[in-house]
Amino acid sequence: MGLAEIHKRNENHRAHRAGWLRAAVLGVNDGLVSTASLMIGVVSAQKNDFVVTAGLAGIAAGAMSMAVGEYVSVRSQNDIEESDRRLEMEHLAIDPEGELEELTQIYQERGISRATAEKVAQELHAHDPLGAHLRDELGQHESTKARPLQAAIASALSFTAGGAIPLLGALAPSLGGKALSIIGITFFGLILAGVISAKTAGSSVIRTTARIVFGGSLGMAITALVGQVAHISGI
Repeated sequence: MGLAEIHKRNENHRAHRAGWLRAAVLGVNDGLVSTASLMIGVVSAQKNDFVVTAGLAGIAAGAMSMAVGEYVSVRSQNDIEESDRRLEMEHLAIDPEGELEELTQIYQERGISRATAEKVAQELHAHDPLGAHLRDELGQHESTKARPLQAAIASALSFTAGGAIPLLGALAPSLGGKALSIIGITFFGLILAGVISAKTAGSSVIRTTARIVFGGSLGMAITALVGQVAHISGI
């Protein structure tokens, strides 16, 4: 098997998407649900004149909040990984034999015989001891490495894209009122987000879509109730 074929086979796996996929899926779903819920709450409170303004403000605020929050969160994960890396470098410098034995035992616990585990550990230590320990002891892989800037951008863009869908519902003419048009197009957006998410992650389309649609519908229902209560209360 050639290098090109190996690379192609590896591309079929989806672990390398973990650095941005979670942020993108969360961003789209949050953009859909939070923007739709906000506008439905405004409509339920009989504040139709402000629904588009509320939607735009919600998208802008949400996208920035998601981006900053995602960056800070993933950056913290970066810091932990870097701290572990420095600690492992110190251990290798202070006690290389002990680290070699530790790696040998890791392979033994995975079902490899002592003799084979020793040989594998020795060869890896001769080639790249730090890489071997980061990968096999700490579970750090380049494909799943935390990427804060990438996650922040994916989160902001996906939130904006998700939030634009219910905003179209507020702008679209509807015989049943703005609330129905927002709910209808948001429901379609949730289904679309579920299908895309499942296809990208390689998971069950029905299960993933059902989970996203149920969560989004619940969020919109609760917010509509709050808006209705606010209207009845005269807030």
